Amino acid sequence: MEQSVVNSDNKAKQAQQRKRTLWFHDTLLISVMIILAGCGLIYEYLLSHYAGRVLGSVESAIYAMIGTMIVAMGIGAFMARWFKDAFTAFAWLEALIALIGMSCILIISAMIAVSYSLPHLLSATFNLPSNVVLDGYLPQQLEKIAKFMPYVFGLILGIYIGMEIPLIARVRQQVYGRFLENNAGTIYGADYIGAGIGAAIWVSIMLSLPIMEAAAWTALFNVIAGLAFLWRYQDKIRWAKLLFLCHLLLIVLFSVILTLGTGWLAQLSSVLYKDKVIYSQSTKYQHVVVTERYLKNKAEPVTDLFINGHLQFSSADEQLYHDLLVYPAMLASNRHDKVLIIGGGDGLALRNVLRWPVEAVTLVDLDAELLSLFGANTVDYAAPEAIKKRMLKLNKGSLQDPRLTLYTTDAFLKIEALLDKGAKFDTIIIDLPDPNHPDLNKLYSDYFYNQVRQLLAADGALAIQSTSPYHARNAFLSIGKTVKEAGFLHVEQYQRNIPSFGQWGWTIATTRGKSASRRIKDINTLPVPSNWLNKEFLLASFVFPGNFYDKMDTIEINRLGSGVLYDYNREAWQTESELYKN
Repeated sequence: MEQSVVNSDNKAKQAQQRKRTLWFHDTLLISVMIILAGCGLIYEYLLSHYAGRVLGSVESAIYAMIGTMIVAMGIGAFMARWFKDAFTAFAWLEALIALIGMSCILIISAMIAVSYSLPHLLSATFNLPSNVVLDGYLPQQLEKIAKFMPYVFGLILGIYIGMEIPLIARVRQQVYGRFLENNAGTIYGADYIGAGIGAAIWVSIMLSLPIMEAAAWTALFNVIAGLAFLWRYQDKIRWAKLLFLCHLLLIVLFSVILTLGTGWLAQLSSVLYKDKVIYSQSTKYQHVVVTERYLKNKAEPVTDLFINGHLQFSSADEQLYHDLLVYPAMLASNRHDKVLIIGGGDGLALRNVLRWPVEAVTLVDLDAELLSLFGANTVDYAAPEAIKKRMLKLNKGSLQDPRLTLYTTDAFLKIEALLDKGAKFDTIIIDLPDPNHPDLNKLYSDYFYNQVRQLLAADGALAIQSTSPYHARNAFLSIGKTVKEAGFLHVEQYQRNIPSFGQWGWTIATTRGKSASRRIKDINTLPVPSNWLNKEFLLASFVFPGNFYDKMDTIEINRLGSGVLYDYNREAWQTESELYKN
């Protein structure tokens, strides 16, 4: 009887001990799965972020990358059945994912740099004149292949990430030693929770880090999860000692990339620009690059600003662009007491507005870090003082003017807030980037222009940056047609050649009385002198070829939520170089 009681107690203790052991196993495996799910989502965002911000076509790149990785994960889930030893396969898989995850962006950048520099290397090799570049079929194909590489790495990473769930499910089942009814549900639950945590980390932390640092830190968590799994199940993993060594080497690689990776990436990215890159940094919303070049007989260098690979201005001719944006609207407005600028975070349009006798200017721009780069006291943005001084010199400190009220928020929401307050403006200037993203597309919609119209004084004028009438004709025409749909009485468009951009266009509108061109025609001289403009030059800008508006009936209005203008813009520029080279 006593022996029976002892045996019963031993069995109870063994059962309890096994229960604790299984709980420990489950805690480890589920924790590993949560970490890996978060890392997988961040890798997806990193590659999308890089493809969109550096290679251009932001929206298309993001959707294409997410679609590619989702399909690849499905393929990986099928391929996982090929591996008979789930413990060994999973352990080596994590090392591979960490290696590719922390280095793929650097590899892609190097390939793109080689494809861009190859024509110049060939020209130098064959001692050709400096203005002759061998950019024939082979270099062009290499450039296309290099730009496609983010999706290749997305496919590879997606396949590996897709293998994780089936393998860890098999590991968990072998640990328990029996079939688990809710095994898949538990693993997928951990996966979904991990993905949510990864998304939160991406938004709150990773977006503010340089992309190479973000990749390195993400890979480190892969390494930690892999080491934890390797330490616990090393007796079930083949070549475990070699795998421990590989993880140590990955930690060394992590340290190197964390320390030097950002500098390497900046040097490689500089090859994409013809001029010397003197500043390259990502804000929360966009990637900012500043370049410089020296010209003969010019003491000051030419400074160019690129955002997400697209030229925003060149100091060589930005005054012409901004005079054409600002002067027609100011000339067509009866008063200039209150002016609203939407966009224009560089302060250059504001600089020109402040030449006029204005009492107050309101400027709305989303990117506080960009505004800080150009002299606004918005956030403490880590940029070299020499760069900030250069930008202040360009905009003449306009963002520090006491007449300015600055809002760092979404213009779409701010306009509604201004309407609720009953605000009115004598002149409104919209200086936004081209609508190459849905978030920008809504700021070119009929709804938005209708809201803006209600803010405009009866005798005021609205001017809008309207992309190129030559390269993006349908987009240009759609902007004009959409403004008309928003209820403006007179809507006109004008154009001029800006050397850095090519042929460029603007839209101008009034709500009552005469059209903008008629109002400008009635002026004898410019009340505020311009080094670039005079009355005749401005009036000639309103002239287009005779057949330019012939297909206006086929052009669609960009209604809120339709994406019409975004599609027009994407179709127009997809055959153009993603990076302007000046």
